[in-house]
Amino acid sequence: MATENTNLSNYDSSALPNASKFRFGIVISEWNSEITEGLLRGALDALLDCGVKLSNIKTIHVPGSFELIYGAKKMQEQHVDVVIAIGSIIKGETQHFDFVCDGVTQGIKDLNVLNDVPVVFCVLTDNNLQQSIDRSGGKCGNKGVEAAITAIKMAHLNGTM
Repeated sequence: MATENTNLSNYDSSALPNASKFRFGIVISEWNSEITEGLLRGALDALLDCGVKLSNIKTIHVPGSFELIYGAKKMQEQHVDVVIAIGSIIKGETQHFDFVCDGVTQGIKDLNVLNDVPVVFCVLTDNNLQQSIDRSGGKCGNKGVEAAITAIKMAHLNGTM
């Protein structure tokens, strides 16, 4: 997980499982698209760098972060080995932030408990836009890269169990 002044997006692809045969689904929220598209770029770059074929990556866009749950559920049905859910929720002046964050977190957790295809949580829940920028390719790295590496490890785990 990226934290301030720490870039945890660095990885050694040679230390990861062979990802060339895995199929990945990525569901991207269109809300705060300047952030989510940066996360998507990070995830795609890392997957390709780790040997994943572009033809083994399916992407769909959904309107907002709350819709990531349904999108991830539909993606689980597409014969993928793992799903990455990408979103960005930035705190505003109302409790809406809390409700959406909680709903998305619980929904993705439920998909992981109920189904056999892991869903990786790549949803930024930041207090302000600058924090989101910092975590989507800025000074704290790119959470999309971290999600891709997590997805490779989870696909491998799922395939070995």
